[in-house]
This record gives sequence, C-alpha cells and structure tokens, in this order.
Amino acid sequence: MLNHGYQKPKNPMPLKLPSITSIKNRTVLVRVDFNVPLTLDKTTGERLVRDATRLRAARRTIEWLREHGAKIILASHLGRPKCNQLDKSGKTTDEADAQFSLKPVEMYLKTQFHWPVTLVPDCVGEVVETTVAALEPGEMVLLENLRFYPAEKKNEAWFARGLAKLCEVYLNEAFSNCHRNHASMTGVPMLRPSFAGFELKQEIDHLSQVITKPHRPLVVIVGGAKIADKIGALENLSNVADAVLVGGGIANDFLKSQGIEIHRSFIQDTPIDANQKNLNYVTVAGEIISEHKTERVLKDGYIPLPKIIYPVDAVAARSAEAEKTVIVDLTHDIQDTDKDKPLMYLDIGPKTTQLYCELIKTAGTVFWNGPVGVYEKPQFAAGSRAIAQAMAKTTAVTIIGGGDTIAALQQFKLADRMDYLSAAGSAALEFLSGAALPGLVALERSR
Repeated sequence: MLNHGYQKPKNPMPLKLPSITSIKNRTVLVRVDFNVPLTLDKTTGERLVRDATRLRAARRTIEWLREHGAKIILASHLGRPKCNQLDKSGKTTDEADAQFSLKPVEMYLKTQFHWPVTLVPDCVGEVVETTVAALEPGEMVLLENLRFYPAEKKNEAWFARGLAKLCEVYLNEAFSNCHRNHASMTGVPMLRPSFAGFELKQEIDHLSQVITKPHRPLVVIVGGAKIADKIGALENLSNVADAVLVGGGIANDFLKSQGIEIHRSFIQDTPIDANQKNLNYVTVAGEIISEHKTERVLKDGYIPLPKIIYPVDAVAARSAEAEKTVIVDLTHDIQDTDKDKPLMYLDIGPKTTQLYCELIKTAGTVFWNGPVGVYEKPQFAAGSRAIAQAMAKTTAVTIIGGGDTIAALQQFKLADRMDYLSAAGSAALEFLSGAALPGLVALERSR
C-alpha cells in the first residue's frame, strides 16, 4: 500500500449556508478570491482585468447579499507583494507592490457588474472602520490587497481581530484559497459567525461527487507539467477511479518508471521541498502502477486494459518552439541515438489520443485536470483538443479542474460544454487528496 502522507477520501463535513435572517441588515465580510490576471493598457497605462472568471464566480453570492440587505465588505489578495518595506502599522510601503492594488478589480465591478462598490486604501484600522460604519444595506466596500500586510499570510492574531472588528458575519467564498492557513481564511471565522458561500458549496459538492459518489465508470485524466502538486490527488483518485489516463509532463514520470526512454522530455523527479528530500516522483509513479497492476478497465466491454494508462505514443520535437515534429512509438524499444537524444515529448500521440477518447465515450463521470500537451502551440494541441471534443460530446458528467485546463477549453471554445469548471487549482487538488483544508476546517469549527 502506498504511504506518502496522504489520506484516503472521506465525506466532508456539511457546510452551513447563510440564511436571510443571518445576514439581513448586518455587516458581512466576504472572503473572495479576486486574484485575477491583469493586463496593461498600452494607451492609458492602466492595469485592467484580463480574465474575470473568478469575479463572476462570486457574483451570485454577492448579489444575493445585496438583495437581502447585507452591508458587504469584500476582502481578497492579489498577486504576491514582496513587502520589503513596512510602515508602523505593518503595511507595505514598497513602491513595487503598488502593481498589486485591487483598483482594477474595483473598476471592473463598477463598470461590468454595476455594483456600488468603493475601494478603501487599507484593510484594517480607523479609516476602514469609519468607511464600513457608513455603509447602507446593499452597499459594499472592497478592502485593499490583504497581502499588503505580511500578517495576513502569517495568520497573526492582531490582523484577524482587525478584520473581524469590521463585521458581524463572515462568509467564505474563496475555495481556491482554502488550503492556506491565513488570517482572513482561518483567523476571522473563529471570531465571528461564519458561513460558506454558494459557489464554495457548489465546488465542494462537485469535487465530492468525484471521490464519493461518481456515476460509473469514473475516468480521470491527469496532465500538466509538474507532478509535485498532484501526487496526493493522483494517489487517491487512482483508488476510486475506474481508469486513470495520464498525459502531459506528468506522463514522463510514469514512462521513466517503466524503463521507457524519455530523451530530453521535461520531468520533475524530486521535490523542491527539502522536507521531502527522500521522495522521488518517478518511484512514486512506479508504485502507483504497481499498486493497481491487477485492476482492469474493460474497453468495448471485453478488452481488458490496465487501470493506470500512460501514453503509447507521443508527438515529439527538439523544443516547444519547433515546427517540425515526429511521432514516437513508445510500445517498442526506443533508440537513444544522437538523432533522437534531443527530442522532447510535447503531446500525446494519435494512438493514445484515440484510446483516451474511446474511454471517455463510455464513461459515466470524467474529471480532467491538466492539459496533455503544450496546447498553446498548434503543433502540440491535438491531444488536448481531442479530449475536450470527446468530453463535449459525451453524456457523462464532466468536471474540469485547474486554470490551465480551463484556459485550454476556452482556446478550443468548448468551456461552456462542460458541466462544471473549477479554477481552484491547488486547493481542489489537496481536497481530492483527502487533506483537511484549513479554510474548511475553520468554517466547521466556527462559533
């Protein structure tokens, strides 16, 4: 049995949703995830929201709060401020951190959602308290970037108390940050009556379905470049899935574990974390294959295939920028000649693509996290595109996890054909690994 510190899937504790009476005429601090990508307008020099997916995700909860007379405080982080210089209050004064202001988000909320929102230039303190005290039911303020205070990430009690002082009720609508033990995620809910947002609850319901009550067969597709942040989810999903289809850079760990030549292909074999220095991901990949070697999935009802399926061919080139590609058959002895050594596997090959798509057609639930190739380049996008098309056509429940996978679907104009899209990234993967997320634990223990 594998044992790398990951827990088995379990039923999550039921989360409390707010009632009208719990928020009406009360000041509600909503922890949202407005950590959105920005772009620079070359004409005006202003920073603008480039992708509003996360803003739209919180819209239903916030508009429900407005409709029922809550006074709303929106709190979020944006980017990773350095905070090299701090003032006496503990807030950054580093000029380089100004680029992480939530001003572009405020403008988007005003112009696109038409919300009566005002950005206050701080997160805690008298100025913020005075502004919040003047709110009328249905009005809202947006606090400046929480991470302008290092105390947010350090979960310092004084900062949590300062945020809690602003509100009567706390609401978590930031599932994508629930794996963080930060003041706004775990400190505040211990000080105020706390609830889950509607989108957060929906995320939990859909992800829970994958690991507890999926429509069978459950087909899991795992891709992306790095295996490190997916290994726990991969182990647990392998236990509950009927078939696990591996692609992307992650597939190279599985190929190498079976002695298959990967040439110069990208591989993450050892953790960055020094505390896990004895962990080797190629070895772990081999252990996952070995753990499930006696389990089979039937293709077409009678052809037995291994539960863990990795590519049988790959689209290769000398670099991701190369136009010239070759198909490498991975089922036979692969020559490591001077001609072949520079090759990198950059997409699953046509035979693998056909096999994966045929398994998707017979699935009851499909969960996909991570593109199976360098989809940004047309010559390496075929595998991911074909999987997206197969998922769009299937009658199975289709659940997407991760920003890169969503971006690929948007590129293929198929995002709206999926049943559920989760941009939660690391939080979703940790949830699927069976880990207890600090933000959810705090909600369960809230007063």
